[in-house]
This record gives sequence, structure tokens and C-alpha cells, in this order.
Amino acid sequence: MKDIFTQLEELKVIPVVKIEDSKNAISLAKALIEGRLPAIEVTLRTDTAIDSIKKISSEAEILLGAGTVLTITQVKEAINAGAQFIVTPGLNSKLVKYCLDNNITIIPGVSTPTEIEAALELGLKVLKFFPAEAFGGIKTLSAISAPYKGIRFIPTGGINQKNLLDYLKLQVVLACGGTWIANEALISKGNFREITRIAKEVVNLINKES
Repeated sequence: MKDIFTQLEELKVIPVVKIEDSKNAISLAKALIEGRLPAIEVTLRTDTAIDSIKKISSEAEILLGAGTVLTITQVKEAINAGAQFIVTPGLNSKLVKYCLDNNITIIPGVSTPTEIEAALELGLKVLKFFPAEAFGGIKTLSAISAPYKGIRFIPTGGINQKNLLDYLKLQVVLACGGTWIANEALISKGNFREITRIAKEVVNLINKES
């Protein structure tokens, strides 16, 4: 089986989602699969997130991550529920060490050279650049990544269909995270057909550029 980072690099985009009602979880996952974008990062921003991860894990063949993870307890809950990787908004060294010690793939968020160097000290090679657009976007990422050979980034925050390809053109970018593919309103309304349409549109856009 391909490792998480290889899968992410091949997909190039991971939908980042907030699920308010876990009854929508499986339909959402299937909509993304139908849209040829079989990946999802479920953010732990709702009380139903862990249940949603559990449902997706049991019913759908999809690359499944847990995002907005802040504590080791949440790591354990997410992994036990079926998450295959962990994404954090910042660089929490204790949380990172726990994941590395337990062979759990983790992608922590960074936005400065100091944080990148702290991540290097921990032995990490793939980091989330967050919040990407708020911190200067492509220009900032190009500048702060230049001294650090071998580090790849997953920009997240403010990524959309208009700037996606510009990010993906950067060699340091492994993939991008985005909320626009399956936004909260579409999920809550159960508009999974539209999510499938957007996912297909994104995949076609990436393939056309490749």
C-alpha cells in the first residue's frame, strides 16, 4: 500500500470539511469518491467529528484524516475511530512526538522559519502551511521554504479553484487543503450532487494542467 504522503501527492487536493451532523458523513465521503477525489480531512471542530470519522471509516474506501487536532487525547480518539493521519493547526511538540513514537502520520501547521526549524528538529518532512493566504500565500511560502531543502508543504487556508494551480506549480507543495470543495453549507443542506460536481471539476482542472 502507498504511504499517506504518496497518496496525497497523487491526489494533489484534500477536501477539508466540518460536519455538524454525522448522518451526513457517509454520503459526503461517497460524493467525493464519485467525484474522483477519494480523500477527506474531517476537522474536530464539532461534537460529531469523531462519530463522523468512525462512520466514514466503516463504510467508505477513502483516504481519511482528522484535522484541527489539539491534544493527544484527540489523536487517540481519531485514530481509534479510523483516521489514517492527523493534521494540526500549529506545531505542538508533545503531540508530534506522541504521533511519531506510535507510527502515526502527522502533518502539523507552520507559518514561520522558526516553526519549520522546530519541525526539522523533530524529524518531520511534510508540513502544513497555515493559514496560507492570510500569511502571504505563494509569495511567503516561496520565500520561507527556500532555505529548507527536502521539506514539502500542504498549504491550507484560503485555497480555492482560482489559486489552486498556482500553488501546485511550486515544487515545495505536496498537495493543497481546501474547504471550498465540500463547504459547510453544502454538507448541511445535503447537496452531495453539487459536491461531486465540484470535486470532478477540480480533478479535471488538475489533470488538464498535468
